[in-house]
Amino acid sequence: MSEVTQPAGSSGGAAAVVVGGGLAGITAALALADAGVRVTLLEGRPRLGGLAFSFQRGDLTVDNGQHVYLRCCTAYRWFLDRVDGASLAPLQDRLDVPVLDAEGKPGRRLGRIGRTALPVPLHLARSLATYPHLSLAERAKVGRAALALKGLDLTDPALDAQNFGNWLAQHGQSERAVEALWDLVGVATLNAVASDASLGLAAMVFKTGLLSDPGAADIGWARVPLGELHDTLARKALDSAGVRTEVRTRVTSISPNENGRWSVQVPGESIEADAVVLAVPQRETHDLLPQGALDAPERLLEIGTAPILNVHVVYGRKVLRRPFFAALGSPVQWVFDRTEASGLREGQYLALSQSAAQDEIDEPVSVLRERYLPELERLLPAARGAQVKDFFVTRERTATFAPTPGVGRLRPGARTEAPGLYLAGSWTATGWPATMESAVRSGVSAAGAALGALGRPRDHLLELFEEAA
Repeated sequence: MSEVTQPAGSSGGAAAVVVGGGLAGITAALALADAGVRVTLLEGRPRLGGLAFSFQRGDLTVDNGQHVYLRCCTAYRWFLDRVDGASLAPLQDRLDVPVLDAEGKPGRRLGRIGRTALPVPLHLARSLATYPHLSLAERAKVGRAALALKGLDLTDPALDAQNFGNWLAQHGQSERAVEALWDLVGVATLNAVASDASLGLAAMVFKTGLLSDPGAADIGWARVPLGELHDTLARKALDSAGVRTEVRTRVTSISPNENGRWSVQVPGESIEADAVVLAVPQRETHDLLPQGALDAPERLLEIGTAPILNVHVVYGRKVLRRPFFAALGSPVQWVFDRTEASGLREGQYLALSQSAAQDEIDEPVSVLRERYLPELERLLPAARGAQVKDFFVTRERTATFAPTPGVGRLRPGARTEAPGLYLAGSWTATGWPATMESAVRSGVSAAGAALGALGRPRDHLLELFEEAA
């Protein structure tokens, strides 16, 4: 193909290119297009959705990993509404997490983390008071630590440099309390155990999710394949907004022009734009950044990554009657029933989400099978003797950025030193850990900064900006 220079989108008005078709990029493209900007969205993969996607395995439609969100995730909820997908990923009416202890005594294996309609922090009092996986003394100390956590100032940069595990120990939390409560929530949201996590990010998770509003931690998840939300419906929304979307299109370079605009190079084409949003992982961003765009671009390479392993088991019969549960006393972390969403007609399909999986991410499937099938039988008596029709794993070796102490100073904001160039991605400075919520917030921030520079209206984002601030 001969090289062609053309503006992003159709002719006339301000033009923007968004590089990356994950949640951050899709959000930025929609927000820009909704303000009348002509947008081209470029994605190297054959699909949209980034690291929250689906694929086919025989007759099954499989998510690469189980993703959930909370009621406090206002930006992701906006995204679902914007792509007409909210009804396909509903929230619980009220937080209720079954917690199974594989080593628990009969009659005390099942506990629950839930809430009432009482104001914060009383909404969790009944659940904590009856939680069988902690002693009475441990429960009392958890309550005191929660109140101390609630009193932390999330704007204090010193929190980022502190270790959450050390903070918990200083506030009287036993190893059992960390395992049975703090890590139960923290590993799933931070993708790190408490001893590896920044106090700032951990405090943000617990204060926002559990200690801000009674319903903030109510859980939502997709009842359809993630690809239906983040690819099919997202593509439909982008098309309706007039966004030119190109998949299988990898950007090779971006560079400023003498006229103050930008050139984005893809194989066989050079696309000109007034604004560019880089919504790709930090290492890819580092490689594409023009000189001088960030004061210390090498910091992007200092942001570590953390893996997530997902174990998928298809049984010949139903072995779990709940939609999901969390586990203690076992390598198993969280288990979700994906039978209906996957299109399975007979038996049951369970997906195990294993965060902070550094020690297992490269284990052979045979080793993981020998480890996890017996564990599921320990947790679920109905699985004993059940036919295993399929067992496979999906691995995301760089699923999230690592939320280690000090990572906050490495995360850049949406604006760069280069006028017209903006950054988005869950790894940017959203204040959140690497979640779908963080990705959408970053896209909103990048689009808002670009619209401000272009002199375009941001009224459609004002309410979301206020909620996501």
